[in-house]
Amino acid sequence: MPKIGGRGATENAVSSRFNLPVREADGDWLDAQDEIDGPSSKPRTQVGTIKARTIISYNRSPDVPFDRSINNYAGCEHGCVYCFARPTHAYHDLSPGLDFETRLFAKPDAATLLRTELARPGYTCQPLALGTNTDPYQPIEARFGLTRAVLEVLKETRHPVTITTKSDRVVRDLDILQPMAALGLVSVAISITSLDPLTARTLEPRAPHPLKRMAAVRALADAGVPVHVSIAPVIPAVTDHEMEAILTAAAEAGARRAFFIPVRLPHEVAPLFRAWLDAHHPDRAAKVMAIIRSLREGRENDPRFFTRMQGAGPWAELMRQRFGKTCAKLGLNRQKIELHRDLFSPPRAPSPQLDLF
Repeated sequence: MPKIGGRGATENAVSSRFNLPVREADGDWLDAQDEIDGPSSKPRTQVGTIKARTIISYNRSPDVPFDRSINNYAGCEHGCVYCFARPTHAYHDLSPGLDFETRLFAKPDAATLLRTELARPGYTCQPLALGTNTDPYQPIEARFGLTRAVLEVLKETRHPVTITTKSDRVVRDLDILQPMAALGLVSVAISITSLDPLTARTLEPRAPHPLKRMAAVRALADAGVPVHVSIAPVIPAVTDHEMEAILTAAAEAGARRAFFIPVRLPHEVAPLFRAWLDAHHPDRAAKVMAIIRSLREGRENDPRFFTRMQGAGPWAELMRQRFGKTCAKLGLNRQKIELHRDLFSPPRAPSPQLDLF
C-alpha cells in the first residue's frame, strides 16, 4: 500500500454501511489515474461549513466521564490513522479515509448556538467536553477561531469545561483558561501517543511535534491549569514500549493525572489501520494485529461498554500494571480534579431592553 505524504490514511475507500456509491472500473482514463499520477500524492485540505441547529451533543454512555460535548469541526486535519471518529465522516457521504482528514467542515455559529442553549430555562449545568470527536485545536482553528469563541462564552457564564487536544495551540487561549482554572472551571488533557518524531509523523502526520505538546503541558501547569496526559491509543508493538517514558516526561512537565486506552478499531478504522501497518510496518503488521485481536477477545474491535476502553486478556492486564506502577512511582493520579458547577450564570437572552444599571 503506497504512502501519501503528510496524510495518515493510505486510501480513500468509502463506507459500505450507508450504501455510498463505489466507483467501478468502466474502461475510461480514471481507471489508470493512480498508476499514471500516483495515488493523490498531495491531496489539499478543503473546508466547508455546516449550518447546525444545535451545538451541544448529549450521550448516555456509561463508560465516559461526561454526558455532553461540543464539536466545532467535522473531520480532522491531524490525520491520526487510528482515530475512532473517522467513521462519522460517512454520515456526510464522505470517506473515513483521506476525506476525513482533507474534506473538513466548520460550524461557524457554534458560539451563538451555545449561548442560546445555555440560556434555555431548563438547562442544567454539567461539565462540557471539547475534543471528544475531532480536535478543537486542529490547524483550521487558527483560521476560524471557533474553539476560542466557545471558550469565551463558557468563561462569561462560568461554565465548567474539559478539553482534549493533540495541539500546543491550546496555550494560545491561556488568557481565557487561566482565570477559568482559578475558579475551578477547566481541565485540559494533552494527547501524546509517542515521543518518537518518526512514529508520530506517520501516526499523526499533521499534529504538532511531541515535544511541542509536552511543552504545552508545562505551560498549562505553570499557569495553574490542571493538565492531564492522555496516552491514547497505546498500540502494541508500535508505541506500547514508550508508556513509562511518556508518563515520566509528563510528570516532570507538571501533569497531575494521566490515562491510557488500548487502540480501538471500529468500523472502517480497522482496514485503514491494517493498510497503514502494511505501508509503514510491514515487518510486524501480522504481529500487531494478532496482539490487538488478543486484546479484543479474538476480534479487531470490541464495541461493548467498559471493555472497549480497557481491553481484555494478558496484554491488557500487563498494560494496566505497567501504567499503575509507573503512575504510583511518579505521583500521578493521586488527586481527582473536580470542576465547579455552582458558579454557572446563564447568559441573558438577546433583548431590545436596555440594562437598568
